[in-house]
Amino acid sequence: MATTRIMPLHVSKGKTAGQCIKERLDYIMNPGKTEGGALVTGSGCAPETAANEFMLYRNLYLTNTGSSIPNEIIAYHVRQAFKPGEITPELANKIGNELAARLTKGEHAFVVATHTDRQHVHNHIIICANTMDGNCKYRNVIRSNKDVFQLSDELCKEYGLSVVQNPQNKTVSYD
Repeated sequence: MATTRIMPLHVSKGKTAGQCIKERLDYIMNPGKTEGGALVTGSGCAPETAANEFMLYRNLYLTNTGSSIPNEIIAYHVRQAFKPGEITPELANKIGNELAARLTKGEHAFVVATHTDRQHVHNHIIICANTMDGNCKYRNVIRSNKDVFQLSDELCKEYGLSVVQNPQNKTVSYD
């Protein structure tokens, strides 16, 4: 069983887009939370250079489209938390990668970091808002949260994990 949430990451006041994305990636890839970095994986980028690669994709998009967006979204942060004791960190990371790949249809770079510092194993997934070809951006629409939890539930079922039945609240915590 996994609970999920998707959140847009904006450029913070007084910081560059590169600084903002690097700070978020540094947080999720914290070696103290990811078994020394063993539970950090990426697609479309190398985790250790992901911040720079995300900025390359952003700059390519800006060049290709000539568009500049106020209050720009530079990435999306997906959290996926599993029921305590139900999953190994390695399987959680694999499921996180499959979730991000399905969500982005292979068009966006992403980093998955599986944290083991709490009672429950959980994934942090940072998805580059820009496609790798620099032609468009991921659009976070009202259905995005629903899409994320439906994909997560599908994956949990495929791997024999439980799913949340009749959720009563948008936010469910395992803490």
